[in-house]
Amino acid sequence: MKKSKKAVKSQTALRKTPRTKAADKSKAPVPGHHTLREILSQPAMWAETYANLARHGAIERLAGQFSASTPWLFVACGSSYYLSQLICAIWSRDFGFRCSAVAASELLFAPDETLRGSEARQVVFISRSGETTEVLRAAEILKRHADIRTLGVSCNPSSPLERLCTSTFTLPWADEKSTVMTRSFTSILLSFQRLGAQLKGDTQLAASLNHLPKTAQPWLDANADRIRQFAAKRRFADFVFLGQGAHYWLAQEAALKVTEMSASYAQAYHSLEFRHGPRSIAGRDTLITFFVSDAAAKEETLLAAELKGLHAANLIIVNRATPELRAASDLLIPLDLELPEFARFAVTAIPAHLLGTAVGLRKGLDPDAPKNLTRAVVLGATAVKLAARAKRTHRANAVNTSATTGARA
Repeated sequence: MKKSKKAVKSQTALRKTPRTKAADKSKAPVPGHHTLREILSQPAMWAETYANLARHGAIERLAGQFSASTPWLFVACGSSYYLSQLICAIWSRDFGFRCSAVAASELLFAPDETLRGSEARQVVFISRSGETTEVLRAAEILKRHADIRTLGVSCNPSSPLERLCTSTFTLPWADEKSTVMTRSFTSILLSFQRLGAQLKGDTQLAASLNHLPKTAQPWLDANADRIRQFAAKRRFADFVFLGQGAHYWLAQEAALKVTEMSASYAQAYHSLEFRHGPRSIAGRDTLITFFVSDAAAKEETLLAAELKGLHAANLIIVNRATPELRAASDLLIPLDLELPEFARFAVTAIPAHLLGTAVGLRKGLDPDAPKNLTRAVVLGATAVKLAARAKRTHRANAVNTSATTGARA
């Protein structure tokens, strides 16, 4: 893929940082080299993302093309799907936007039902590579709907989404060399948080994101090795991630990260739902990670103590530590950020990145290139035929609907 001068310049600048200088001199990077480097680059990448967005007026341009009052639908796969759900949860809670997200296959095989259920006239397609087959096919279906404005989001300035969507938004500087999404996930998240604030006219929340890179870097420096060492010293058979509200989608993404990077079995639940059946797996071989939210902190603290009593290991991520949480944790990661919860989600995502990397390396795997995975899911002829059949069915349904409407008229 031919990279823009801006992307090349950004990556060159990143390689000059003290954190990566020694590693870049290696001719044969060790397993997980790119993944770890990309995880640790995130605060710097958020600052670069903000600078690029401000320089080109990207957020203001998108806010002028889309509406805060019209329902939104996000369409994506994998990590981008959980990212979409997280954006929708934040937008709904903090801005009151009507917003929903679906896996691309849902729109691909049931376009009418999906659009009718969401009432969306603004659709966002997210694909880091810009080449995910299911996302492109779904975008092709909506290209025929002149009344729907579409936005293609990727890290690939040469993506086919450019011709399939009415608008595009690319972040080539945030792309990864490794297979899994880490810094692109959080950079896209922060971009949409800025877009939401711009659409709502909430300058206070938008300003809270400006301080994030500078405040997150000391936190990352202090906690990265703690998380990696914890994951390296003890073996677990099961990994569970718990969160309420928007944090539930961070939990889903965290479970996917650990599964991808370490080929481990990981699950995610709404925190209090863990009592209703899944609690049966709690034990010495289970690591339970809590993404503690401001709203649910009291109840999640009680749950952590309860599971600690069942001999499960607890990794707790919270903004402010309490004595009760410390007593219930095997590893407690306080964020200690003087920022609203709105501005903390990107930082909260990082511990799972480090956890998955460390567990994968401990198992002798390479998190840069997980087995059975590729950077983009580009499907072969069979999948294309299935997609074509779905399009034919959609067209036939549209014709039948038109004929029925005409007959009734």
